[in-house]
Amino acid sequence: MHIEEIQKALREEKLDGWLFFDHHLRDPLAYRILKLGTDGVISRRWYYFIPAQGEPRGLVHAIESGVLDGLPGKIQIYSSWAAQTGGIAALVEGCRTVAMQYSPNCAIPYVSLVDAGTLELVRGTGIDVVSSANLVQLFDSRWRADQLEMHLEAGRRVDKVRAGAFQKIDAALRAGEAINEWQVNRFIREGFDKAGLVTDHGPIVGVNANMSDPHYEPKAEGSHPIRKHDAVLIDLWAKLDKPGAVYYDITWTGYCGHEPPAALQNVFEVVTGGRDRAIERVKHAISHGELIHGFEVDDACRGYIQEKGFGDYFIHRTGHSIGEEVHGTSANMDNLETHDDRRIIAGTCFSIEPGVYLPAFGIRSEVNMYIGEGHAQVTGEIQQELLRMGPA
Repeated sequence: MHIEEIQKALREEKLDGWLFFDHHLRDPLAYRILKLGTDGVISRRWYYFIPAQGEPRGLVHAIESGVLDGLPGKIQIYSSWAAQTGGIAALVEGCRTVAMQYSPNCAIPYVSLVDAGTLELVRGTGIDVVSSANLVQLFDSRWRADQLEMHLEAGRRVDKVRAGAFQKIDAALRAGEAINEWQVNRFIREGFDKAGLVTDHGPIVGVNANMSDPHYEPKAEGSHPIRKHDAVLIDLWAKLDKPGAVYYDITWTGYCGHEPPAALQNVFEVVTGGRDRAIERVKHAISHGELIHGFEVDDACRGYIQEKGFGDYFIHRTGHSIGEEVHGTSANMDNLETHDDRRIIAGTCFSIEPGVYLPAFGIRSEVNMYIGEGHAQVTGEIQQELLRMGPA
């Protein structure tokens, strides 16, 4: 942890400090940012304050007095409720505005980790508590150079597995063999294992109406067969089986036949048009040094889909942050589920994945974007045409 870098960011944000708090490992962000270990019993509340100027300081319970060992600054010990309250006041003495892992109205749940009671306790000292969301991006979400390389390599391997999955469907249809969603799901997971990839769950393999459930996952029992004239959606995500690896997360769609229905083709073009509008919005802003926020990317994508008459069927955000977990802690491309006003910053990655979900079928097209210094890139293959599978 680099205290000087955090303090510089606090001054740039015009904040007096950043107050970390935890109880029973509720805030994993605190442990990652402060580089604290999570071994042993952590059953009492601790606080650690990094001021914009001066030496950090902490407050720990007498039973667990070593929980902040290794961090710089003076550590005060408390045991009673009164001593805790007084200790918090001492930590933030002289401050007016302090950041914590909090989000007004829980707009950004990934950051809103401090409970309401603790907020009341801290605000009772007379300070204003604001969100640490932008700070979390800077000190938890930015990728190292080796993480970008692991993402790109994961992308090459996942793209190969994805292509193989659609080829498997194509081969089965041409041979007149039965195949279903579950079999394709298992084919993908076996492909991940062989390629040295790991994932937390999934993938999604959905046929026709199942494509319109954004979190659908087939089961061994009751899985839908894949037949001629069916539409198919595959959403898969994985990372290298290595420490510090980050995810690659994509969605592609296809049709079992060579002449997709006009309605299916039209929705595919609407969705990919919205995707491309969002990509261009990001690329233009980053290359021109413009400040851009997550909600603005969602607006660009959603506005296009609304123009085409399908806005009511686009029921989720445009994209999510990507990191060591498939849903990371930097800005989401969202002005629907939340108003994400976090800046999009260099070193972070996110998905662009608009979808239109109708009763008979759904289309989603997902790519990943990485933000570099002065440039933005899509990190893998981009689906330009609806895939065709099986005999004519």
